[in-house]
Amino acid sequence: MSGRIFDRDTLLDLTVNVIPLAMLAFFLVAFLVYAPGPFAFDPVLSTIQLSIVFTTFFLLAVLTYYAGKAIAGAEKSHGVHAETATVQPDETDDSGTP
Repeated sequence: MSGRIFDRDTLLDLTVNVIPLAMLAFFLVAFLVYAPGPFAFDPVLSTIQLSIVFTTFFLLAVLTYYAGKAIAGAEKSHGVHAETATVQPDETDDSGTP
């Protein structure tokens, strides 16, 4: 058995969060590398801006990792993919509804 945490299907599920991560990383790098001159970098406003973008990037990365672990764990415990699984009604339900 492979030692990988995420299989191919789980990685496809996580691309929903990887695309915004790539966008945030692009804008972080673009601002840090291509900020035009010393007069365009306001210490207070730029620090606030970068801290908001970096915090959002970090929290989304952590959320993506734990969501991937939850998806992979559910697939391993049920033995099927959660999207294609059908749930059978409980036969012992005595709620009285037909």
